[in-house]
Order: sequence, then C-alpha cells, then structure tokens
Amino acid sequence: MLDQTHSPTSPRAFTVAPMMEWSDRHCRYFWRLMSKRAFLYTEMVTCGALIHGDRERFLNYNSEEHPLALQVGGSNPQELAACAKMAESWGYDEINLNCGCPSDRVQNGMIGACLMGHPQLVADCIKAMQDATSIPVTVKHRIGIDDMDDYQGLTDFVEPIAATGCLTFIVHARKAWLKGLSPKENREVPPLNYERVHLLKREHPQLEIILNGGLSTIDECIEQLAYVDGVMVGREAYHNPWLLTDVDSAIYGEAPQTQDRLMIMANMLQYIEKQLSEGMRLHHITRHLLGLFYGQPGGKQFRRVISEGAHKANAGVELVDLALDQIRSRM
Repeated sequence: MLDQTHSPTSPRAFTVAPMMEWSDRHCRYFWRLMSKRAFLYTEMVTCGALIHGDRERFLNYNSEEHPLALQVGGSNPQELAACAKMAESWGYDEINLNCGCPSDRVQNGMIGACLMGHPQLVADCIKAMQDATSIPVTVKHRIGIDDMDDYQGLTDFVEPIAATGCLTFIVHARKAWLKGLSPKENREVPPLNYERVHLLKREHPQLEIILNGGLSTIDECIEQLAYVDGVMVGREAYHNPWLLTDVDSAIYGEAPQTQDRLMIMANMLQYIEKQLSEGMRLHHITRHLLGLFYGQPGGKQFRRVISEGAHKANAGVELVDLALDQIRSRM
C-alpha cells in the first residue's frame, strides 16, 4: 500500500459500481460492514420496472447502506422524472442514469450505452430529473461507442448534459461496441484509456469526474485520484470484498470500519437470521459472501460448504456456521 493517504473533497472519492444481479441490498449491507464511506450504487432498475412493477422489491434497502444511489435505465424524460421523485421519496442520496450498459436487451429499450449517440435526449432526461428532485442527478457512461471513439465524441456527449447543471459524470474508460461483443467482452476487450478521462477533467475542472474501469487495488485508486475526483471499483470489490476495509483509512483518512473477517461474519449471521425469519432464501444472501475469505486458510472449504448447501430449501444459518468452522479450524 502507498504510504500517503488522500484527502478527498467528494463523498464519491471511492464508489462501488452498480452490477446487475450482484449489487443487491444484501450485498450492499455486507459491503457496508467493511467501509462506512464507500458510496454504493444499486443494480440498474428500468423505469418500466419502477413505474409498473413491484416498486417495493426494487427500491427497498437497509438503512445502513447510506450513502446510496439508485441507478435507473430509461430514455423517456417524463418517466425518468417520475423515477427521480421515487428515489427522493424513498430516501436515496442520488439518482444515476445508466448510459453505459451495452447489452442488446437494454439497447432495444433505448437504454444504456446507445444513449451516447443521443446527447441532447440525455440532456433532456437529466433536466427533467433535476426538475423533479432535489437530490443529485448523475450520469454513468463510456468514453465512446462503436466508431464514436475520440475525445471530441466524448465532449460532444458530456457538454450538453453539463449545460443542464449536471455536475457528476462517472466515466467507464472503455468504449462500448453495441454489436458484436457481449456485455462481458465489453468490460474486457475494448482497451482502457485513462488519459481521455484525465483530459476530460483537465478541460472541465468544474465537473466532478469519477473514473471507472480496470481498477483492482487501493493503490491504483489512489494513483488515479491525482487526476480525477473519484474512482469506481466493480467486480474486484465483489470477488475480493476485503479490499473495502482499506477504503476509509487510505482514501478518506479515517479509522477503518473493521479488520476482522470473523467479526464481519458474526454481523452477517445476525442479518441472515433476520432475513430468513422474513422469508428470504439463504442462497440469495450467502452468494455474496464467497469472496470474503479469498486467499485465506480454509477459504476454499468455506466456499464449497456454502455453494453446495445454501440453495437447499431447508438451508439455514447453521450451514453458514458450519462453513465458518472450516476457517476456525485453521486459525
């Protein structure tokens, strides 16, 4: 770890990315046990799901999760304004518009990265959301799409949105190919271009620029904070959540939340018991815990016990305790 700590001015100096089917409320509760300062984002929820679907299912969260942003997907200004009102009424700290997801499924609904080709529409959406709420409205996007792959294309997207008064742009430092690459390939194949994001910040110092893409260590995050206002970490935080225990001290200069994996699990056992009593299935929670003991003695055995048993109908907190015995016996 680098010796210096960073003294951030933004609450978004370290953020954890919205990740479909991963960053649900159980996962976010788990992450919060390791960092009180990391800014968390929900999975993307479409406007249609919020307006016509099970609103409580999509919007419920644990009070411990703050600071917390709701990420939405859509392209209709009136619908997005309605979602922004919901976000504020439910107590979210921010609402974020997804302009970065490249999947065919969301493109067909005019959602995600395809919106980078329609900057004025995005600006109209952001303005409608701003008019509907007092919480911050932010945007997450790529550095480009398809053949729109130069700095001018990036600024042509950002500047009309910034003209609405939107200040925060979370920039995944890869372009997206809307055809020919899967969402997974779009996270790995297009090369990272951090310099383009750095240039965006240098030329637009009034904007808050958060860099996303390829970051896997706290040291790498600290290095990027010399050029941008914040960083966003995604899959590394999911697969190796222990890195979050360094966020409060290394990024924010505060006391760490905890440095004991078993203490984290003791808290999670209480959480699991409560959730099971309310009808939740065990595997919906424990699937997020598998990386906690990554690289630790007994870690493989811990993951095996949970993976083999948590999906069973009668699985309870005793299974998690049995999995933890694989760790305790090697201490």
